[in-house]
Amino acid sequence: MTATTALAVGDTLPPLTKPAITRTTLALFCGASNDHNPIHVDIDFARRAGMDDVFAHGMLSMAYLGQMLTNWAPQSALRSFGVRFSAITHLGDEITCSATVTERFTTDGEARARLAIIAANQAGDVKLAGDAVIAIS
Repeated sequence: MTATTALAVGDTLPPLTKPAITRTTLALFCGASNDHNPIHVDIDFARRAGMDDVFAHGMLSMAYLGQMLTNWAPQSALRSFGVRFSAITHLGDEITCSATVTERFTTDGEARARLAIIAANQAGDVKLAGDAVIAIS
């Protein structure tokens, strides 16, 4: 499926599943995002903050959602993209991103689709939920 006018409410995008989150994943994302908050890489810091271990940046899962969207439609077709962070993503979590068309509409003569988007772990625990609007042709 691609971002075409053949889309109907209820259609789903191909899901994207990422490998388990590791300490290496977190260290690489720190560098890529320039977010060096020690809660994500320093176990001693995390424990002093009351956590059992480090955990993933919320924006890492949001980046995975962005990858799912741009695997399906070009980045230039993305009109809006927002999420609500609902749970911590832990080491070992495998994140699966999914999207469902919830609305079709036209703005300024451009056909668009609104998508409900979710990032959840292997147990089905939702980590992020939100929506995106994609221009369709």
